[in-house]
This record gives sequence, C-alpha cells and structure tokens, in this order.
Amino acid sequence: MTKDMTQGNPAKIIFLFAMPILLGNIFQQFYNMADTIIVGKFVGNHALAAVGSTGCLNFLILGFLFGITSGFGVVIAQYFGAKDEEGLKHAVASSITLCIIFTVLLTSLSIILTKPLLHLMNTPDLIMNDAYTYIIIIYAGICFSMIYNMISCILRALGDSKTPLYFLIISSALNIILDLLFIILFSMGVAGAALATIISQGISGLLCYLYARKKFPILRLERHHFTHNSYLCKKHLSIALPMAFQFSITAIGTIILQGALNLFGPVKIAAFTAATKVEQLVTQPAGTFGVAIATYVGQNLGAGRIERIKKGVRETILISLAFSVFASIIVLLFGRTFTSMFLKEYDVEIIKSSMQYLKLIAICFPFLHLLFIYRNALQGMGKSFVPLMAGVSELVLRTLVAFLLPSFLGYTAICLASPIAWIGATLTLYPFYALTMRKLLK
Repeated sequence: MTKDMTQGNPAKIIFLFAMPILLGNIFQQFYNMADTIIVGKFVGNHALAAVGSTGCLNFLILGFLFGITSGFGVVIAQYFGAKDEEGLKHAVASSITLCIIFTVLLTSLSIILTKPLLHLMNTPDLIMNDAYTYIIIIYAGICFSMIYNMISCILRALGDSKTPLYFLIISSALNIILDLLFIILFSMGVAGAALATIISQGISGLLCYLYARKKFPILRLERHHFTHNSYLCKKHLSIALPMAFQFSITAIGTIILQGALNLFGPVKIAAFTAATKVEQLVTQPAGTFGVAIATYVGQNLGAGRIERIKKGVRETILISLAFSVFASIIVLLFGRTFTSMFLKEYDVEIIKSSMQYLKLIAICFPFLHLLFIYRNALQGMGKSFVPLMAGVSELVLRTLVAFLLPSFLGYTAICLASPIAWIGATLTLYPFYALTMRKLLK
C-alpha cells in the first residue's frame, strides 16, 4: 500500500513510517551479528577479527550501492508527491537500468581491488586469508544486495515501509539457519558465514520483487517506459552519485581508521569489531529516521509544501534525540554483556578495550542522530553537494585523529576518531540546512 506523506500530522506519519524501517534495520543487524557471533563462538577470536577487519571494505561497496538506490528513491518520491504516475514509471524504469550498470561495475572493481586494499590496510598475516575469503564471497553477491535495496527504496518512496520489513525478517531467520548449518555442521568457517549472507539476501530480494510486481499496479512497467531518457538519468545521477560518494567517503575514512587500528594487533581488532557491532545495533534509529525524513521531504517538496518540511524535520529531530539518549543508556549499562557474546572465550583485554570505545562514543550519539537528519533532509530536497562535503570533513577528521593522535593517546585515539568526525560533519551541515530552508520558504 502506498502512503501519501503530504497530508496529516508530520510527527505521527514519520514515526509510523520509520518504525517498520527500524525493525527491518534491526533484523538486518541481527543477521550481520549472527555471522559475527557464530564465527567468534565456533571458529575463534582470530576469525572474528578477520570478519571484523573487512567491515569497512563491505561498507565501501555496499554503502555506495545503498547511496545510489537511495538517490533514485528521492527522485521517485518527488514524482509520487507530485501525483505524476507516468513520470514515476519512467523514473523507476531508468533507475532499474542504471542499477544493472552499477552492479556490473561495482562487482568487477571490488573483486579486482580487494587484495590490494587488504594489504594497504595493514591486515595482519594471521587473519589475511580468512579476511580475503569472507569479503570476496560477499562481493560476489553484490547483485543480490542491489535487487533488495533498489526495490526497498522504490517502495519506501511510495510510502510503503512495511513490505521490505517482512521479507527482511524472512532473510534474517534464513541467514541464521544457514550460518549454523554451514559453520557448525559443514565446518566451512568464514566462507560459510559469507555464503549464508548472500544466499539469504538473494532470496529476500527475489521475494520482494515478486510481491511488489503483484501488489503494486503503479510499478507495472511496459517496454516504452525503458526508452532511454537522458533527462531522468541525469536527474537520478545528480542526486544519487553525491549520496553514493558520501557513503564511500565515509567508508574510506573507516578503511583508514581500520588501517590505523590494525597496527595494534588482533586483540584490539577483535575488541573493536565486537564494540562496533553493538554500536551499529543501538544506533539504527539514527539511520532509520534519516531514511524516513528523506522520503518525507522528497514527497512534500514534490507537492510544494515547504512549511510542512520544516515542521517535519523539527519534530523528527526531537524524536530522534530521544532515541539517542536511550541508546547511550543501553550501551553504558549493558555494553559489557553484549560484547562478551561475540567471544569464544572470555578475554579481559578484549572486553576492556571494547568498553573503552563504547563509553567514548555513547556520549556523542546525539550528534550522530542530528547528522543523519540534516544530511537526509538536504538529500530529500535534491541538495547533495553539501552532504558530500560533510562526508569529506568526516574523512579528514577521522584520518587526522587516527594517524596523528595514537602516538600521544594510543588506542584511545582510535576510539575518538568517529565521534570527532560526527561532530565536525554535523557542524558543517546545519548552517546550510538552515539557509536552504530559508530560501525555500521565501
């Protein structure tokens, strides 16, 4: 069912739209965590470090993919908000064509560059083979991620955030079953974890496609909708590429951070891996409300309801900040329990280093939530350049902290890199958001 977000109470509409996305993101994190927990428990701490060390490479490619599909979704949301059904169908068809092209390019480049990047990141020899095996299998399944993310973004652009959730729940359950089967029964190690991930994503994407084709008449395309439209392609890419590069720039920052972390050895890598998995779980509301506000802003911009955009962003900030405080409390109270779940054997040094990271980032969660709101609001307006520059500021700050401060602060510098980057990016985005709203209101 489609949902018009240009009418009704903004806070209620955004909250109800965001909740299925949040549940879906949490389930996605659960099956990502299932990989890590099962690998850590049944293969060992070095395998845990290997899987964790590839997280930034995973984000580099799949983050770019998510940025591309999210950008296409913004254009589709604008056509939906403007009640232009024929324009919407052409926009969907153009996005599908572009997705096929990007899938081929991303798969080819990622497979070619994996080995050099692992060496560039100072990946320890003890975990090199496992790290390469895991990430190369994940990259081989990029097409499955593209299918699911593209269909999900199209449905969310139409105001439907529930359908992707249902199939993601199925995918999460299947991923855990396959993890247990491949790792415990078949003793496939990290390769089993990677295979479980791409198989479950593929099934989720296929089911989502079949359901959308059957239940959403507005998405039933004909051959003439796929006729090359240079205007739509340019419009898609003008929004999607900056969003994708913003994700990739953030990923490059995490690669640089991982390279600095790798110099501290497998124990610190394992600790950082466990801690960041906890962080990713409790900070899901930040990204969720970002996705919700992008769709909301896109639809209302298409409908010309500018004052409504301002009100919706303001109310979403208040809701999101409440979630950030709750996340901080959860991490401070239960972080030690969560991180120990990833370890085959309780390791005091790993737990201590994990908690050091979690305590430092927890106090900065509000900045992360504000960052997502302002960035996605601007992207929903089609203003992608400044969010891209905010990503550059994140990259610069994360790099400077990761490589200049360890000689003075040691591992603490690694823990401070992300919070400082969040604060810098948020301070970059807010003035431009305020200026853009002022111009639109006039």
